[in-house]
Amino acid sequence: MESTPRVTCAYLNSYVGKNVMIVGKVIQLRGDEALIDADGNITAHLNRDSHLTAGSGVQVIGKVNPDLSIKVLSSLDLGTAVDYNLANTVVEISHQHRSLFASD
Repeated sequence: MESTPRVTCAYLNSYVGKNVMIVGKVIQLRGDEALIDADGNITAHLNRDSHLTAGSGVQVIGKVNPDLSIKVLSSLDLGTAVDYNLANTVVEISHQHRSLFASD
């Protein structure tokens, strides 16, 4: 079973065509798209089950498109009390110590 790596905007180009997990802040909602700040702006193409709020944190699992946008498979509104520095640190540590976090 393949794991779903945690990423920020900076790592998207390494995961085109693969599923990833992103924690970020919803900056803007535009119809069926959201702009998410995850250490850089990411466009997320929402599914009909996505119920996000601008200004709230979100956890997204989705597939990285060639244009580095995300096709959302599932999303979870995390509210406003999100420590984004901690979320970004977890991403960095998981990439520095892949053997602890990956199960390819």
